[in-house]
Amino acid sequence: MTEHATQRSADVLLSDGATVHVRQIQPDDAPEVVAAHSRFSERTRYLRYFSPYPRIPERDLHRFVNVDHRDREAFVVEVGGRIAAIGRYDRLGPESGDAEVAFVVEDAYQGRGIGPLLMEYLAAAARDAGITRFVAEVLPANAMMLRVFADFGYEVERRYADGVVHLAFPIAPTESSLEVQWRREHRTEARSIARLLAPRGVAVYGASASGHGVGAAVLGHLRDGGFAGPVVPVHPNASRVGGLAAVARAADAAVPLDLAVVAVPPASVVDVVEDAATAGVHALVVVSAGFAEAGPEGAEAQASLIRRAHAGGMRVVGPNCLGIANTDPAVRLNATLAPRLPAPGRIGFFSQSGALGVALLAEADRRGLGLSTFVSAGNRADVSGNDLLQYWRDDPGTDVILLYLESFGNPRKFARLARGIGRDKPIVAVASPARPPGSTDRGPDPAAVRALFARSGVIRVDTVGELFDVGALLATQPLPGGPRVGIVGNSPALTTLAARACAANGLVVPAGYPSDVGPVAGAHEFGDRLAEAAVDPGVDALAVVLAPPLPGQLVEDDADFAATIASVALAGDKPVVVTSLVERVQPGIPAYPSVEEAARALGRVAAYSQWRRQPPGTVPALSGVDMSAAAEAVAHDDREALLAAYGIPLVPDALVDSAPDAVAAATVLGLPVALKVAGLALRHRIDLGAVRLDLRDTDAVRVAYRELSETFGPQVLVQPMVPAGVPCVVEMIEDPAFGPVVGFGLGGVATELLGDRAWRAAPLSDRAAAALVDEPRAAPLLHGYRGSSPVDRAALEDLLLRVGRLADEQPRVRSLSLHPVLARPDGLSVLHATMTFGDPGTRPDTGPRHI
Repeated sequence: MTEHATQRSADVLLSDGATVHVRQIQPDDAPEVVAAHSRFSERTRYLRYFSPYPRIPERDLHRFVNVDHRDREAFVVEVGGRIAAIGRYDRLGPESGDAEVAFVVEDAYQGRGIGPLLMEYLAAAARDAGITRFVAEVLPANAMMLRVFADFGYEVERRYADGVVHLAFPIAPTESSLEVQWRREHRTEARSIARLLAPRGVAVYGASASGHGVGAAVLGHLRDGGFAGPVVPVHPNASRVGGLAAVARAADAAVPLDLAVVAVPPASVVDVVEDAATAGVHALVVVSAGFAEAGPEGAEAQASLIRRAHAGGMRVVGPNCLGIANTDPAVRLNATLAPRLPAPGRIGFFSQSGALGVALLAEADRRGLGLSTFVSAGNRADVSGNDLLQYWRDDPGTDVILLYLESFGNPRKFARLARGIGRDKPIVAVASPARPPGSTDRGPDPAAVRALFARSGVIRVDTVGELFDVGALLATQPLPGGPRVGIVGNSPALTTLAARACAANGLVVPAGYPSDVGPVAGAHEFGDRLAEAAVDPGVDALAVVLAPPLPGQLVEDDADFAATIASVALAGDKPVVVTSLVERVQPGIPAYPSVEEAARALGRVAAYSQWRRQPPGTVPALSGVDMSAAAEAVAHDDREALLAAYGIPLVPDALVDSAPDAVAAATVLGLPVALKVAGLALRHRIDLGAVRLDLRDTDAVRVAYRELSETFGPQVLVQPMVPAGVPCVVEMIEDPAFGPVVGFGLGGVATELLGDRAWRAAPLSDRAAAALVDEPRAAPLLHGYRGSSPVDRAALEDLLLRVGRLADEQPRVRSLSLHPVLARPDGLSVLHATMTFGDPGTRPDTGPRHI
């Protein structure tokens, strides 16, 4: 297989959640193609070839399996190492933009989404080969194939002639086709996780007959947790393990087994995978360690594990993981190393760390946080947090999502999913904003990363404690309608601290608060004041601060503060947080040991609630974008041509290294001109004397060149003068948590020193572009500061939208900086641009679906 062919090979999920392998065809596939053809029914052959076609002639077979991967391409779908489907396209003429497409699927696998899958891979390969349109001929009786074309999101032209339906459609991705692809992705990934978390039966490999070891522990937790289905130990010798009947092979169990928990040494995992696949298992939870975390040999063993599992149609959690759990009373699955699970609840919890898993579950249980489902991914070789997001998106038993992430495997997809899911279900994440080791890219600072999370619908926190603080508030209380917090307490010192903490976390304490009842007030008076705040239309949330009364101060029937707080908190429609130094509050009311922790959690949730109230915006169509020219520019790493293809013209310039060349360039470009030191760090530094402006004749050009070259060296840029404006900077970089992000700020040493940049994930919506213009602290300079004329806001927003689209569509562009951009009342000018190109494989959320 060629290197190019290897790049188009992937494991993919079908509509029922099973895994298959899709790859380009190879010449040595000929015997398997013949075998697959023999398994096609007569009807399937007739619908594909318009004739019975009982066998493939040798000449046709040679042509089928020998393709050039440009004018002719073919993909096969393998199930268990056997070809189950073939799709192909053939260009209709030399350098034609049209190609005929066709595919055939073995009868046993029809209706499982293989046709749309092949279509995605064929269209992506065809686009890379310069093909812009597919044509197809389909018999009217082939309703399934007609539906594949109709449902793909393309604009399909139909024509009926000579007993055949002729179809033609452009294959450039559209908003509609991407939505269709993402919906399919969502269904397949959600179904694969559903089969994992609600298995009909569980096999356990590696449980010792002595009752010792990791396998025996998981077996005991499954058994004692009351799992609703059969639990079957698989043991080569023992007939009973852990008090349960054991079998030598999973296939001997005579009950359906959807899940296998694997706790055997790494060297034995291969045999377990084969045995589980034979038994029809759908998923593996590998708690065994000694894989990628142990070094190169372990990484190779891990890769082999995933390849074999996917070939057997199975997904993998782990290896080196804690396990999975589902507290649904109809399931009661505790396939983890934790002996005790938190109570059933409505929080879905994903932890990348296996080592911390037990502690995380114990902390959730201590705080009384009820979980719906829990997955510890360990090495995250297959099942990831993104898969769980797809499952929790529609899970009726999950209202809040908690994520403990150590890294992002597919950041772009994470941001895309979060923006959609966060509109309905809050996502709270502990996630590092640090850039990958060895990375030299400059990205958003930690505060900007937190803002990026927030604008993608994710509440990012710094510690596990904050994760649970915010989770408890979201799981038990309504969202606040705004940032105004009514503070009610019985200690002036504590309420003052609470007010300061609220202000520090972006909350507003309205007039009349804090409301302090004093240290001698009883529960009844305290409750009356709290009830008044609960119905105050100027309050969006309540913060209760309770200090202990003096000994003997209150009669017994006026000292039950917990019940008083509960009577107000549980009856109202505003969130309540409590800092109580007296006693534990009742379940369902989030309590915090300090006012700072309470205010921080409330501030995070209020910011999320504000984001959710804002309309999401739309990604507008842009005129003047030439995708063919963009593809050509990217192929040649041509920065100026690529920007022009997206409607972003640069002010021309010329690089010179002598005074005569400077004069010649100025004459060609047209006087007046500006001369600038060529170095990136200096070309905009007027304050350092590195720029000379408004040179109106050749003598001035010679003098300016001499002065610059004597101080900074011979290389100088010559550029025609443009009208003055407010200097701005537009950037694009690849962020480890979000993929491509667009930044905007004002130029100048001070704003750069302060990191005064606003950031949004690409592509940009109209609302995101507008917000970028307003968000930098220096933004008032754009809007008519101290009597100056406001700049052309629409032109700035249009530029940002174009950069956002370029960032989204061109994965080879790793970074871009437009600096400076001069914004004026009548438009803008982009003076300089720097761009770096890289490997498009670093952007995993583009192209056809794959695991």
